[in-house]
Amino acid sequence: MARILVINPNSSEACSAAISTTVAPFHFAGGPVLDVVTLKEGPPAIYSWRDWHAVVEPMCRLVERSDADVTIIACASDPGIEAVRTVTSRPVLGIFRSAVAAAVARTERFGVIALVESSKARHLLALRAMGLEERLAGEVALDVSMETLLEPDAARVALIAAGRRLAGMGSHVLILGCTGMAHHAAAIQDAVGIPVIEPTRAAAALAMGMVLAERP
Repeated sequence: MARILVINPNSSEACSAAISTTVAPFHFAGGPVLDVVTLKEGPPAIYSWRDWHAVVEPMCRLVERSDADVTIIACASDPGIEAVRTVTSRPVLGIFRSAVAAAVARTERFGVIALVESSKARHLLALRAMGLEERLAGEVALDVSMETLLEPDAARVALIAAGRRLAGMGSHVLILGCTGMAHHAAAIQDAVGIPVIEPTRAAAALAMGMVLAERP
């Protein structure tokens, strides 16, 4: 049976649990297994470039040992994606790049809600690599902790405000810039009135398509 490895590159088990809930709709009888794992060596969350770089080597070692058909890096900064791709011949997907691909497939301009201000530089790096920097209408950072984001309601007002601000900047679609935002997606979409792309689901859909397309 085909297997999709979903790596949470931070050490938060609560974050991994949220990722598992997010990809749960992709489990079906006879379909690929989605295996969510926590990178024990990772920081509590990826806030800085130092955090970003710290997870690269542990992820490379994890993927080298893996027999997964597709690997997903479940952090919206896509940490170490270039390095991880060098240690396997199988596809490695970053959830941010997957979300951007989903966004530009349906509209010209999109906005991003970031976890912290420093996330913006890492998102910009990915957009430049994809040649899509000019399609970004804007990005707004919440500057809250992962713990706050994972709570049921603590960050929801700020997330909706960020979404409305981005819509006012010309965004036709919103990308959630952190896995911890997933449980807020429906509320943001209802309040703002434009589609919201949850990046882990975007990557899971792409991975599923890759696996299923290779079936005889």
